Amino acid sequence: MIAEHTFRTGTHRSFFLEAGPGDGPLVIFVHGWPELSLSWRHQLPALAALGFRAVAPDLRGYGRSTVYTRHEDYAQKRVVGDMIGLLDALGRERAIWVGHDWGSPVVWNIASHHPDRCHAVANLCVPYHTLEYGLEGCLPFVDRTVYPEDEFPAGQWEYQLFYEESFDTATATMDANPYNMAKLAFRKGDPSGVGKPAGTAMIRKTGGWFGGATQPPDLPRDPDIVTEEDLARYAEALARNGFFGPNSFYMNHGANRAYAERAVNDGRLAMPVLFLGARYDYTCETVTSRLGEPMRSFCDDLTEAIVDSGHWMAQEKPREVNAHLVRWIATRVTDCWPQA
Repeated sequence: MIAEHTFRTGTHRSFFLEAGPGDGPLVIFVHGWPELSLSWRHQLPALAALGFRAVAPDLRGYGRSTVYTRHEDYAQKRVVGDMIGLLDALGRERAIWVGHDWGSPVVWNIASHHPDRCHAVANLCVPYHTLEYGLEGCLPFVDRTVYPEDEFPAGQWEYQLFYEESFDTATATMDANPYNMAKLAFRKGDPSGVGKPAGTAMIRKTGGWFGGATQPPDLPRDPDIVTEEDLARYAEALARNGFFGPNSFYMNHGANRAYAERAVNDGRLAMPVLFLGARYDYTCETVTSRLGEPMRSFCDDLTEAIVDSGHWMAQEKPREVNAHLVRWIATRVTDCWPQA
């Protein structure tokens, strides 16, 4: 069974899902944009069945956690503070942390600023020493054979510049129909996109997320990613809270970089690290580009694997993700394997 809980750290309220024995080794799953704790629905019961205490929170601005009205309230330092508060509320000193999308910079920052609160860390799609250093940390690794600089100055990250330049427009467009936005976002990987520019590279050129349209198009739901029930839960939360909070994660590049530069041990990670790259994720492209190079330089105990999926890896290929996680814990984080 998956239980629902809330707790408060000062004025901040956090909602989280929990499964597994209360005394099991703790694994905390951190979602990204525009997701929920629900995004880990395939991982929580699988880890719980093995004897782990599996937890997934709603990040600030999402679901049933506190929503803020200033961009700066979504800077990485504050989000990391929420996660350390969660760890304290669970009564634990350390956890295995697993992140995806914007949850990945959160987990990387926990590892680099609070290594004493980590047994190990794993991330999906977004490699270390990139997005947590702001947009500036990603640009040197753009594949200019796919993204000529005169046409795509920020490469596949052009959409992040659109947030900075036209935040209100981007957000209003998504808020106009959260159901269609969620239905459009959650789609499986497409092998035909290999070697071609990502859709995120076109946002500024075409005048917005949907070519200047005022709301998302109505596309069929992708049943390989979400059921109708899953989609309804995403859409309800996004309609209630709006996209201001989720989109504000993109509005703190300078503050995030300054925070990342204060990491302990010069940012080097000594704990076991797992990175799962998605073969058909063309924004966080790590299979043929240099995006993963800094991670390989700054991690002492790194395990890497490629999953044949798009960006929503944990939902598209849950068996493969769960197998990689369990194998890595069993072989590289042996002190955290559940006792019989």
